[in-house]
Amino acid sequence: MTGASSSGQLANAAQFIGPWLLSATLAAPLVLLAACLSRSLRRAALALQWLAPIPALAAAILAIAGGPFPVEAPTLRLSLRLDLPGALLLAAASLLWIVVSAATFSGRGSKLNERFVISWLLTLIGSLGVFVAADLLTFYLVYALVSIPAYGLIAHDDAPASKRAGGVYMAFTILGEALLLMAFALLAAGEPNGSLRIDDVMAALSASPWRDGALALIIAGFGMKIGLAPLNGWMPLAYAAAPIPAAAVLSGAAVKAGVIGLIRFLPFDVQLQGWGEALVVLGFFPAFYGVAIGITQQNPKTVLAYSSISQMGVIAAVLGMALAYGDAGAPSEVAFYAANHVLVKGALFLAVGFAVAGDLRRDRLAVILAAVLALSLAGLPFTGGALAKLAVKAPLGYGAAASLANASAAGTTLLMLHFLARLVAAASQSGQGAAATWTVRLWLAIAISALLIPWMLYPAIGGFYADAVAVAKVSDGLWPMLIGAALAVALWHWGTAFPAFRKATPSSWARPHSMQASLQARHLSAWMRGSASGLSRAHRSWRPL
Repeated sequence: MTGASSSGQLANAAQFIGPWLLSATLAAPLVLLAACLSRSLRRAALALQWLAPIPALAAAILAIAGGPFPVEAPTLRLSLRLDLPGALLLAAASLLWIVVSAATFSGRGSKLNERFVISWLLTLIGSLGVFVAADLLTFYLVYALVSIPAYGLIAHDDAPASKRAGGVYMAFTILGEALLLMAFALLAAGEPNGSLRIDDVMAALSASPWRDGALALIIAGFGMKIGLAPLNGWMPLAYAAAPIPAAAVLSGAAVKAGVIGLIRFLPFDVQLQGWGEALVVLGFFPAFYGVAIGITQQNPKTVLAYSSISQMGVIAAVLGMALAYGDAGAPSEVAFYAANHVLVKGALFLAVGFAVAGDLRRDRLAVILAAVLALSLAGLPFTGGALAKLAVKAPLGYGAAASLANASAAGTTLLMLHFLARLVAAASQSGQGAAATWTVRLWLAIAISALLIPWMLYPAIGGFYADAVAVAKVSDGLWPMLIGAALAVALWHWGTAFPAFRKATPSSWARPHSMQASLQARHLSAWMRGSASGLSRAHRSWRPL
């Protein structure tokens, strides 16, 4: 009775307070953005940027505990709604934005970079907005905000590598936006009553004569955002060129705009076996491709970029299985998997910054945390990654897809052990002194959050702790990692046979190492030449801007 009463109170609170928090999710960063345009308020607004995502975090917690809630603003043609998949991703993304913003803009005596700050806030608005948008127009607007202003976070200085990475990123971004605009036009045309609400257009999609065309455009458009091969040439270049804080939020939070897009605009309530199987193939290919190319890289940031390509491929494969068999419960499970990735990948990018700022080898706790976080992506038992693997086990089933997922976990283990080796090497080459105390504390905060928060969120998707710690489950997650560790030993023993395995220093990290990325850059940046106008300088290493 007490539990039922508590649930009812949370549901009532969600309906009463939730809409206000949902409105503040977009309003708070807009207010700070306006303040940054004023010279007298700019310094104070910068110091308070970490407050902007707090309403989003509160809204996400309330939606997870009390159920979904909407906001309707017909005059503004604005519809917002926060359900469980969106809340899981919003909670992780907002927490990452809070920590990284606090660490980036709270340093004393920092030099202001106006264009970087504006790009940061616009990207923040879009990154939070995609998880709460409930109609086509609102979603397209906030999706454009999470995509286009991020150019300013990548092409942050006049260095040729930064400008080139920014130009390639914009080429992919504009192409993806065009594909989604056509997809949304087909979705709207298939809704007989003229509604633009996402729920309405998706309910009408199965009977729409433009269904197949819309699905093809949706998969291509959002696949470009999450880095499905061969549409991933922008990701290694962008993450290597961006400053550490920007790379952390782009890889952790912003790329999940593509994940929520697939969750929102794929019809999981019907069985579409052909489209589902196609998406499975498109997902598992980059899951292994990312590992194969990633182990040849020397820059830890580039290794993490190829890890993201691999992990996003797994997510696409799970969504493909759910689409093939009409699994309407899969979106929440995939959102949980992606939320864990938000926190872990953000923490790992900050670990790179910590390694550059100080000698990581002298801090055993930091090394242990980085190792646990990295291996959690492969499903290390008793971590959030193990819970994430367990969450998507049901959609994957027990056939070929499940076997490929296990092989992918072995590959992730191999790639993450390679990342750890490069991380320690980066510390030995760059460590000139101790990192700032506030940097260490905030990195530790997000690292510990990445370990604990998935355990707090797991019951929300119907998970049971007893299952997660059962001997059989632990064993299932451990043996692919042992295979990956054996492959890593072999790689370290024979690694000199790989042409790309050469000594690299942090000064060379901005150079792309992937032939595939270079070829895509050459072709796609040709028609974008001139778009990479130089922005004001921002710091390349992990320190306040």
